[in-house]
Amino acid sequence: MSRRKRMLEQLDQDILDHIDRETQDNMERGMSPEEARYAAVRKFGNVTRVKEETHEVWTSVWLEQLLQDVRYGLRMLAKSPGFAAVAILTLALGIGANTAIFSLIDAVMLRSLPVENPSQLVLLKWTARNSPNIHGYISSGDCPTDLSFAARNPSGCSFSEPMFREIAQANLFSGTAAFANSGRLNLSGHGPATVINGQLVSGDFFRTMGLKAAVGRLLDTTDDTPSAAPVAVLNYGYWQSAFGGARDVVGRTIELNSVPFTIIGVAEQRFTGITPGSDYDVWLPLSDAQRINNPIFWQNRSGDVSNWWLTIIGRLKPATQLAQAQAAVSGLFRNEMLHGSVLLFHAGEPAGPPTPRQSAPAGGGAQLRREMLSGGAPAPAGGKGPTGVAPPPQSGANKPFLLPPPQGAPTTNRQSGPEMSSGPKTLSTVADNPQVTLVPAQTGLIGARSQYSNPLYVLMLAVGIILLIACANVAGLMLARSAARQKEMAVRLALGAGPARVARQLLTESVMLSALGGALGILFAYWGAHTIISFVSSNRPRPLGFAAGVDLRVLGFTVAISLLTGILFGIAPTFRSVRVNLTPALKEGEGSSAGSGHSAGKWLSIGNALVVTQVALAIVVLVGAGLLLRTLQNLRSIDIGFDSHNILIFGIDPTLIGYKGPQLDAFYRDLQGRLSEIPGVKSASYSTGPLLSGGLMMTMFHWPGTPPDQSSQADMLQVGPNFFETLHIPFLAGRGFNTSDFKLAASNSGPTPALAPTPVIVNQAFVKQYVGKENPLGKRFGESAGDANEPPSAGYEIVGVVRDTKYSDLRREIHAMMYTPQSLGGASFELRTAADPQAILPAIREVVAQVNTNLPLFDVKTESEQIDRLLFQERLVARLSGFFGLLALLLACMGLYGLLSYEVSRRTREIGIRMALGAEPASVLKLVLRQGIVLAVAGAGVGIGVALGVTRYLSSMLYDVHAGDPLTMTAVAVLLVLVALAACYLPARRAMRVDPLVALRYE
Repeated sequence: MSRRKRMLEQLDQDILDHIDRETQDNMERGMSPEEARYAAVRKFGNVTRVKEETHEVWTSVWLEQLLQDVRYGLRMLAKSPGFAAVAILTLALGIGANTAIFSLIDAVMLRSLPVENPSQLVLLKWTARNSPNIHGYISSGDCPTDLSFAARNPSGCSFSEPMFREIAQANLFSGTAAFANSGRLNLSGHGPATVINGQLVSGDFFRTMGLKAAVGRLLDTTDDTPSAAPVAVLNYGYWQSAFGGARDVVGRTIELNSVPFTIIGVAEQRFTGITPGSDYDVWLPLSDAQRINNPIFWQNRSGDVSNWWLTIIGRLKPATQLAQAQAAVSGLFRNEMLHGSVLLFHAGEPAGPPTPRQSAPAGGGAQLRREMLSGGAPAPAGGKGPTGVAPPPQSGANKPFLLPPPQGAPTTNRQSGPEMSSGPKTLSTVADNPQVTLVPAQTGLIGARSQYSNPLYVLMLAVGIILLIACANVAGLMLARSAARQKEMAVRLALGAGPARVARQLLTESVMLSALGGALGILFAYWGAHTIISFVSSNRPRPLGFAAGVDLRVLGFTVAISLLTGILFGIAPTFRSVRVNLTPALKEGEGSSAGSGHSAGKWLSIGNALVVTQVALAIVVLVGAGLLLRTLQNLRSIDIGFDSHNILIFGIDPTLIGYKGPQLDAFYRDLQGRLSEIPGVKSASYSTGPLLSGGLMMTMFHWPGTPPDQSSQADMLQVGPNFFETLHIPFLAGRGFNTSDFKLAASNSGPTPALAPTPVIVNQAFVKQYVGKENPLGKRFGESAGDANEPPSAGYEIVGVVRDTKYSDLRREIHAMMYTPQSLGGASFELRTAADPQAILPAIREVVAQVNTNLPLFDVKTESEQIDRLLFQERLVARLSGFFGLLALLLACMGLYGLLSYEVSRRTREIGIRMALGAEPASVLKLVLRQGIVLAVAGAGVGIGVALGVTRYLSSMLYDVHAGDPLTMTAVAVLLVLVALAACYLPARRAMRVDPLVALRYE
């Protein structure tokens, strides 16, 4: 500062010396000293302007002027604390909402994979013109998969293990890794038995990902061999929660599905899984898959080219181009698909696309099954038709899922008829054009992103509109303030300040407001994001696999949006201030009605436009919120077909600890009887999966009277005794299952089926679609004479008809459905209680422990909680959109209130004159109200027009309500006009109470 002071003093002295020399020259020409001095100063020009121009040449002038602008801006804001507080709070709400939603989008959609150099990782994705000839396909939801029945141009990212080994041995990448879901793991040997989530990975997985161990070591290629001892690597978070972060965990032995595993290390903290949203507790070698799962379903999988179950990731070599690696991998894949032979039948299952075939009608001899669930999906007892199972979502992308076939799946003509038994065939033909594409892993692995992407983008649009409303609101406040500072701007311009200098000062003030709003908005964003994450986590059985928070990227977004906001709402006031007419502004007093009236037309047109804009944008947000709220209401009011009150659900899987065949049925019967005796339990039953859990099982069969090559399709659920009585699903005809039915179903699901058909109970939709007006009881279907590869099957026989119920979720329409006796696999128990279901949970755990202490319960919840979890996305979006809609309404009404308040203040003298001349207070009230209502109605009209174009993008999220629903739009418009009327009333009431004498002395 001393250097700057010396420079300014030297500049002043130079100017003074220059004027003195010029004065001396003028005196030598004969002028008097006064005339000479005046002429010298006039020739030199504006001294202050020269100082500023000279100062601008100095290198630090921009910083000095910025500091001056900041100091001056702070003084001006301190002089108007009310204005500053309202503007900062308004901006904080807008910026905070945007930052909160962006932090979630950043965590879900934008954050890099938690590995070293993720840009080098590529995902292998196959495509073809027709489905490959395979008999098993497992997808864990890592990438988009299209392999529906008879699909055209199918694609996916699952490959067989032999294909993975061939690609790895070709040394095309610096590292090649494969992974798949392990299925449910029953952990024992460390306190009470629990169910955890695991992933099977190849030995080179962790090295390819560039990961390090937090404790111990990670898996390597020597661990991924059939002869290697079973070992496991723990997730860091699971290590902390289950083992207390003990470093001596390395070397301990735990039992997974009754198989001892030695813990060899803990993965580094940042890594919970390669797929976005995944959260695995443990990683196991691929070679241990058959040890922890049913060997029947994993037999020969390591050498079966027609069983696709592995997702493959490669790390590009530094000197290898993407196109070069893709051509090499695609060549290997194409060679295997076109020239590698595959037996038509593997362990009793035919190879080929998972679709019905002409030579083997589904429901009969051919046991066509798409294995999409880890461990396989059991075929329905009796019919042995093709089944498809989609397990309920349990932990985001952590569980395998099945892509169910579409309704009316057509039959395929590929390799039909005699070709079925002609011997080995290839996986594809030349016409299928099979090939592999290398996709960046960052974008190719979607995981749970697909579940949250659409809601997040909708919410981002909503908060973006909120920010625009906030900008328009603050711009209106700034316009009103600029009118009060009109004389100040005129004086500055008259003293030589350029328009650019004044504009920079005003924009600096605007950016200061937005910066303060952004700083406060970060606090709102942190609170908002934490609240949203807590809501999502409370509706999930496992923690959310995304870590949302305020990091450098989010802070950068906040800074950018704050600067943009400050410039956006500061443009209109700045433009108006620099175009002030100097002469009238300097003559009139500050705030005079004359001066205000001079520019009233222009200001009012800008002000009115801002208010109309705010109202229109608020209408758009409110209409979207109304549609989403109606969707939630419609889903909640659906008749689900059974009584969901006072039902407790829990899962239990005795197959994880070795129960098989008849042991399972005896176990379930025994446990059902024990549970029914618990005080407070009115009824107990079980099924392969609870209704409305997201799980879905389908079966295909041959219906009598249809062509032999035509297959029919129905939903299917295996249930235990008293299932319909427990859920209060009424029988419309026939009977329920008895003991002999369960024995027959168990026999038909075994290697030597009985000759009697499996009894089934069907719903009304099944009767309507297949039976018609005939008597459904005793109707048989799905019979097959069998062939050289499959024994004959007696099919099914209808023994009862029950009411239609919702199956997998609320949005899905009710389809033809058949219930069969439960005979295989794990089960979910349903208990109807007399009071609060949660109150008897300790007694249930005690009963299960009496049967077997190594059997943990999982997915424990009430049916009502399950429905709420099923609707959690709709609930989340409806709540947030409703909140943002009310916030938009509040901000728009604040803008309208601010405009009318300023108008009343500006026109106080005019109102006093009107009342002095005899105007009634009611007419003054109407004068102010009319302006506000006209603006509100105009904004509502514009907003509805915009909403009609915007809300159509919400169609996929709506249920039983149209995007252009007139009732919703009318209700929203009426609500906004009523609230606007209330906002207009306060300034109108103040205008009505103006005292004419006081008003005439106002200025």
